[in-house]
Amino acid sequence: MNIETWLAFLVACWIISLSPGAGAIASMSSGLNYGFLRGYWTALGLQLGLLLQIAVVAAGVGALLATSELAFSLIKWFGVGYLLYLAWRQWRAAPMDMSTESLGRPVGRPLSLVLRGFLINASNPKAVVFMLAVLPQFLDLTQPLLTQYLVIAATMVVIDLIVMAGYTGLAARVLRLLRSPRQQKILNRSFAGLFAGAAGLLTFVRRTAA
Repeated sequence: MNIETWLAFLVACWIISLSPGAGAIASMSSGLNYGFLRGYWTALGLQLGLLLQIAVVAAGVGALLATSELAFSLIKWFGVGYLLYLAWRQWRAAPMDMSTESLGRPVGRPLSLVLRGFLINASNPKAVVFMLAVLPQFLDLTQPLLTQYLVIAATMVVIDLIVMAGYTGLAARVLRLLRSPRQQKILNRSFAGLFAGAAGLLTFVRRTAA
C-alpha cells in the first residue's frame, strides 16, 4: 500500500468512524454511566470486534457471509436482540446520587464492558459485508496482503479509539452536569431509545449477494 492509497484510506476511516452508530451509542452510554476511564473499556471491546471483522474479511469468510442468507440472518438477529437488551438495561438504569461523585457512580467490570463492545461490533454482519466491498479497493494485489491488512487494521483501530474517546469523554462530561434524578432518567431513556433505534435499523438490513 503506497502513501497515497493509505492517506485516502485514512480519510475514509475518519468518515466511517465519526458516523454515529451502535458503537458510538455504546461508548456514550458507558461514559455516561461509568465515567471516562471506566467507560473506555467499551471502546476497547469495540476494537476487538473490529479486528474480528477485518480477520473475517481477510480470511475470505466474509464472502460466505455475503452470499449465505442463513449466516447473515443468524448474526443479524443476534445483533438486534443484543441491542434491544442494552436498550432494556439502559431504560431500567437507576438514577445516581451525585452528591458524592465517587460514591454515586456505579462501577462497571472491565471485562463485562469489553465483552459488551465486542458483541456490538461482532454481531453486525452488514459491517463485514461493507468491509468486503470497501477494503479490496485499497489493496495492492502485487504486494503481500498480510502486511496490508495489518496496516489497515492498525489504522482503523487507532482512528476508532480516538473517535470513541471523544464520544466517551463527551458523555462523561455530561455526567457532571446531571444533578436531579429526573434529568438522569430522561437521559437514560434517551439512550435506551437510541439503542432500540439502532436495533430497528438493523432489522431492515438485507444481504446483498456478492
